[in-house]
Amino acid sequence: MAQRKPIVAGNWKMNGSIELVSEISTAISKYKNEQVDVIIFPPALLLCKAVESGVNVGTQTISEFDSGAFTGEIEAKLAKQLGANYTLVGHSERRAIFGETSEIVADKFAKAQEKGLIPVLCVGETEKQRELGATEKVVAEQINAVISKLGIAALSNSVLAYEPVWAIGTGKTATPEQAQSVHKFIRDMLSTQSEPVAQSLQILYGGSVNDKNSKSLFTQPDIDGGLIGGASLKADAFVSICNSALGNV
Repeated sequence: MAQRKPIVAGNWKMNGSIELVSEISTAISKYKNEQVDVIIFPPALLLCKAVESGVNVGTQTISEFDSGAFTGEIEAKLAKQLGANYTLVGHSERRAIFGETSEIVADKFAKAQEKGLIPVLCVGETEKQRELGATEKVVAEQINAVISKLGIAALSNSVLAYEPVWAIGTGKTATPEQAQSVHKFIRDMLSTQSEPVAQSLQILYGGSVNDKNSKSLFTQPDIDGGLIGGASLKADAFVSICNSALGNV
């Protein structure tokens, strides 16, 4: 079985400040050369400040287009030139609020890789879909949109994040067993096409992860870290979550 390096990623969404960049970068500086990758996804206007602080940085989204009359969009090539290494693609808020389909997400995934960014593909079901027993179907369709466009090998240069929509920002969290079940399903599904890709792919859990529940989540065999929301805006809590991941190496 491949050894997968844990990742703890903080998605700040439309939060944060110049002062917070300094506070968080100082708090996590000790992880720069440790056995866990720590990534910050700040708002676009804080990208350069975050890069200057020395943290590993990603954007929260990119455009699927190279250039043009797309006011407010973020160009992948420019994000890379400014120092971003990663980008989120397909976060549930982008899908639900901004109408991004799985096909658009696949286009963004492709554009990220084309321009040298590592895409973090976000997938997950709504509460209604879970109640209907459609979790695996929904997650599989979201992942297969990328595979259909680019092939299974494209996932070898990416990260995947399972985020049940019903647990994002709600205070609800999937139990470690619920989260592990979906992570295992994803890995088993991918293994039917490529065992090496399935075993090496880092799959993160996101959904109200905090410093109280991170350890029990990260000890699950198919959970390789977390995509953290609100807790990534608090230095002490975020460091504690990083320690949870480091303790499981």
